[in-house]
Amino acid sequence: MEDERIWRYEKELWTGGDEVYSERVSDDCLMALPAEPYVFGGEQATKAVQDTPKWDEVEFLDTQVSRPQEGLIVIAYRVQAKRAEKSYHAVCTSTLRRLAHEEWDVVQHQQTPLGVIVADPADA
Repeated sequence: MEDERIWRYEKELWTGGDEVYSERVSDDCLMALPAEPYVFGGEQATKAVQDTPKWDEVEFLDTQVSRPQEGLIVIAYRVQAKRAEKSYHAVCTSTLRRLAHEEWDVVQHQQTPLGVIVADPADA
């Protein structure tokens, strides 16, 4: 998959909603998200993103693409997203796996919001 298509694919995940998530997020995906329980796996991961509202505007910054082996793409980026009066700024990673010719799914996604401090449970 060429870089332009990778970023279009990722943007559609941010702006597409439930039908895009259910089509593109693997059943065995692992996610680290800024909402409890923070680390999600399998069906829990796909359900976590299905309830996420669509973003109206999404901009990717500092984009990086790695292809560590055939059929595997890892991306890293900063995102600035907006919907209505809400804005969101985070650093993210995603890992895409090729299933067949021109068919890919997400097997890993991570978001770390910028400007937010998450307390260490050991400090509680």
